[in-house]
Amino acid sequence: MKPTSGPEEARRPASDIRVFASNCSMHGLGHVFGPGSLSLRRGMWAAAVVLSVATFLYQVAERVRYYREFHHQTALDERESHRLVFPAVTLCNINPLRRSRLTPNDLHWAGSALLGLDPAEHPAFLRALGRPPAPPGFMPSPTFDMAQLYARAGHSLDDMLLDCRFRGEPCGPENFTTIFTRMGKCYTFNSGADGAELLTTTRGGMGNGLDIMLDVQQEEYLPVWRDNEETPFEVGIRVQIHSQEEPPIIDQLGLGVSPGYQTFVSCQQQQLSFLPPPWGDCSSASLNPNYEPEPSDPLSSPSPSLPYTLMGCRLACETRYVARKCGCRMMYMPGEGHLPRTRRRPVQELCPPGQGSPTSHAMLRKDSCACPNPCASTRYAKELSMVRIPSRAAARFLARKLNRSEAYIAENVLALDIFFEALNYETVEQKKAYEMSELLGDIGGQMGLFIGASLLTILEILDYLCEVFRDKVLGYFWNRRHSQRHSSTSLLQEGLGSHRTQVPHLSLGPRPPTPPCAVTKTLSASHRTCYLVTRL
Repeated sequence: MKPTSGPEEARRPASDIRVFASNCSMHGLGHVFGPGSLSLRRGMWAAAVVLSVATFLYQVAERVRYYREFHHQTALDERESHRLVFPAVTLCNINPLRRSRLTPNDLHWAGSALLGLDPAEHPAFLRALGRPPAPPGFMPSPTFDMAQLYARAGHSLDDMLLDCRFRGEPCGPENFTTIFTRMGKCYTFNSGADGAELLTTTRGGMGNGLDIMLDVQQEEYLPVWRDNEETPFEVGIRVQIHSQEEPPIIDQLGLGVSPGYQTFVSCQQQQLSFLPPPWGDCSSASLNPNYEPEPSDPLSSPSPSLPYTLMGCRLACETRYVARKCGCRMMYMPGEGHLPRTRRRPVQELCPPGQGSPTSHAMLRKDSCACPNPCASTRYAKELSMVRIPSRAAARFLARKLNRSEAYIAENVLALDIFFEALNYETVEQKKAYEMSELLGDIGGQMGLFIGASLLTILEILDYLCEVFRDKVLGYFWNRRHSQRHSSTSLLQEGLGSHRTQVPHLSLGPRPPTPPCAVTKTLSASHRTCYLVTRL
């Protein structure tokens, strides 16, 4: 059978599948729907097209499924810098309270909670401290403040700090900020509090960071009276190196520095970047549904917002839990928690001795806080090394310089040197493993490989479906309406013809015979709709 000629093909409507197959850019359709009868060749082409389309759809479904799994990959890189911000360094003496500053009033209020002492044991404990027992008629104070106890009886940095240098320049207690933690009164170097400018360093290696010498003051350590979970058996300083945005959790993350040694801490900055859901699990706000904060008092001044950190989220969660259970907060907790709904105002009062601590420990054991990782954070990798001090050659010199005995220096003095290993930092970044552009690229590649199509081919198919809808569906309703209108006109003409008066026809000659009605089909170029044209 010969292929359809050009004029004959032009007379076909655009909804004809042969017209579409001959003009479509998709490979294989012209061989399946071409002119001619069904043959083995056409059947093989049809099978090949169906198999290719099925393979293409399967590959597209696999790529879409892989994209919806939201995979991510982690990229590790090392970058150079000419200047790095020095981290915050928090120091805490392992001994929380000085024995020379404790009073009978302190033992009355906090002896049971802090030291596990019964009231009957207070005189014996005071004698162990080298203090006289409470005088007869002793009357304790009507109120007691735990923060004032730690501020008064905690170790003073003015007494502990023997020498301080940053990048070779002298520094002192004025460069430290007092902070309260679970270990009591502590001090943070380069905290950036109250808008203070952060210190930076331009070189790596020893001598280009923080060098301090401390006296741990062992003579002020409390005697071990009873063995419990919080009884310290060691001597020295706890040190935590952290970013300025992160609150110190030194009782859990602090390093131990021992007297009689010089400890070198080599740091390397690491910048972590994680993806939010659904690719990762990071967040910038606490997502704990059990301890949502209550609305703050509209009359109170709003507290400044702090960057989200993992430790800050856990501390805030613990604060809210203790505030709901006890109506107060511990001394190391921020004053931004909220009381139950009956008292909607910020928690400012501290818990009495022994009230909030059991609740806090119970909550930590349950691990009830749901705090995801922050989307951006900074941490510091550390390497430690140490040497003994003082040497025999330097013992006498240090004894004269510090006005202490050589034995005292060996048991109480330590040196700490914190510096950057080099002025480079690591970046650990999570990235999307499969982007939308890659999904579209894979779909386009599969489309071109299996069916030889492109995005314009999809537009051609959509255009063909629109033509089919216009010719088949809309054309059916239009023809039906036109037929009804034509039938009504014919009935009206027949009714008028039955009442018409017959007029004799004056024939001037033979009349040619009336040709029968001829019905022809014409194709409208604009609408491609067949019209019935009647010639009389």
